[in-house]
Amino acid sequence: MTKRCVLECSHLTKQFNEGPEPVHVLRGVDFQIFQGERVAIVGNSGSGKTTLLNMLGGLDLPSTGYVKVAGQNLNDLDANQRGQLRNVHIGFIYQFHHLLPEFDALENVAMPLLIRGESIRTAKAEASQLLEEVGLKHRLNHKPSALSGGERQRVAIARALVTRPSCVLADEPTGNLDSYTAQHIQELMIRLNERFEISFVIVTHSHTLATIAQRTLEMVDGVLTPC
Repeated sequence: MTKRCVLECSHLTKQFNEGPEPVHVLRGVDFQIFQGERVAIVGNSGSGKTTLLNMLGGLDLPSTGYVKVAGQNLNDLDANQRGQLRNVHIGFIYQFHHLLPEFDALENVAMPLLIRGESIRTAKAEASQLLEEVGLKHRLNHKPSALSGGERQRVAIARALVTRPSCVLADEPTGNLDSYTAQHIQELMIRLNERFEISFVIVTHSHTLATIAQRTLEMVDGVLTPC
């Protein structure tokens, strides 16, 4: 059975005009990801990987070309509409977890559902289930400062998945972890990807992390090519 396309971009370019000459960061990127697929994007610092991820998630708009999420062209939406679409279809995992320090693990994971308008009871029930999935049932009421680096990243993964998005965009999700913890996070992402059929786009310097992908692409000077 053919898998549906959950995210795509076409002829995507991005340039910044911050000096005497424009800086071309993305140069005509074409990309698709299908339901349940794991894709890694590798490349050197400054090659355009994070810029591409921001485009795919609608955090920034392209200079030319377009991004479609669940068939919706992000260029046709205003900032609020893009935010609503992200809340439904896109999850984010960052190298530095970006958890809210004043809230505990359960509240951090529930936050995207509360923003969507779910009741506190429903949001916390869903968050509790996801935290159990990532092995943190016993840490629900701990704030980020009381969690280890690996635990904080597990909370961040649960937060990215709690809305059951079509695709998770992960920017160096193991980059701040020791090798032992990074291995466990890699295994966790594979398990959750296969269980929920949520697609993963993983931007990384780590060739070890890239091995969990079913497809690997390389970004060189703003051009994306298969490895």
